[in-house]
Amino acid sequence: MKLKKADILSPEHFIGSWYIPKKVCSDLVKWFKRNHELGHTHQGVFTREKQPVVVDKTIKESIDLQVSSQNAEPEILAYRKCLQLCLDNYIKDYPDLGTVEKFNICEDINIQYYKKGGGYKNFHFERSGPSMNRGLKRMLVFMTYLNDVKNGGTDFKYQKFTSPAKKGLTLIWPPDWTHAHRSQVSKDAEKCIITGWYSFLDNENT
Repeated sequence: MKLKKADILSPEHFIGSWYIPKKVCSDLVKWFKRNHELGHTHQGVFTREKQPVVVDKTIKESIDLQVSSQNAEPEILAYRKCLQLCLDNYIKDYPDLGTVEKFNICEDINIQYYKKGGGYKNFHFERSGPSMNRGLKRMLVFMTYLNDVKNGGTDFKYQKFTSPAKKGLTLIWPPDWTHAHRSQVSKDAEKCIITGWYSFLDNENT
């Protein structure tokens, strides 16, 4: 399978972008709808504290479904296969990545659903907040838009760029403060993404 490169930014911004098949996205949305209300562990899928995540709505308003990195259901595996192609392309664009320590998806992957008016409304990055200790091991961030949302993309603060929320568009970028970002909040449409991290391996993950 060959993915279409999106080329939404120049290489010096370190944000890679490709389109994965829309069917893979549609299947993930259907999978989410089947599983998002589960209040117990189910085939490696669970909500934090066995409930949809509840946080300060002025900061983030969403339902997050955490998916085990070991989940082997067909919809998840199809996405992981496409995501690996994106990563391979990213490493081709930035070959120095091939010289660093080994990394992989070690933490849970998150499917995030935003109702109208929902989103991650504050600028943030992946090495800050309560997950700081885990964040130090994070090497790259990935995110795929699972549906089209007009004016529902992602603002990247220092790149002065807003990525469009196009179904299948997959982004990979560094996890540090240089790539602080936030949701564009749509008051007219629902939004669904899948996102997570590539982290350095340690003794617990090898």
